[in-house]
Amino acid sequence: MIRISTFLTALAAAVSAVPVQAADKRYPVSSVSRIEIVEPSSATAWENKDFLDCSDVILTEEDVRYALQHIRRVSRNSYFSEYTERTGCSGGASVTFKNGKIIVIGVEPTGRINIFEADAKLEPTKAPESFYECAPCRDRKMALLKDALDRADERRLRKLEAAGKIPPGEAERRLKALRASR
Repeated sequence: MIRISTFLTALAAAVSAVPVQAADKRYPVSSVSRIEIVEPSSATAWENKDFLDCSDVILTEEDVRYALQHIRRVSRNSYFSEYTERTGCSGGASVTFKNGKIIVIGVEPTGRINIFEADAKLEPTKAPESFYECAPCRDRKMALLKDALDRADERRLRKLEAAGKIPPGEAERRLKALRASR
């Protein structure tokens, strides 16, 4: 009885230590020698700075390392599915590994990630592009996106108040109500 209990406890500990999402073994974060953010955040055609300013949602080296640790490969069809969440504000980086391999990685706040292998000029090589999803990345970046939306709401309301389109103090009241509802 004690042996079974000990075995089950050890088994539960081992299972919980295994990550839910396994990274792509071709791009181990432990062998990264350099990360260069090529595009911190790209604006999209639908970006309206009164609603969302993509400069509030930037890609960092830490985000790239985190993505490499948690990506899960998906098919091209899944990546481009009409049902896939999309936002703007994606960022891009080049990653150089100790063995000389270079990849270019694009990360969206939704956790959609694409990677292609590149040469020293960051031109794609003949290796096919790979597509990934990263649920932990999405959770992490969507929190930043929510903060960016909050800052945009604040800018918009302060602008309306300064223009006299809403009464003094109304911006602060609406901001408190927005924060309370989230």
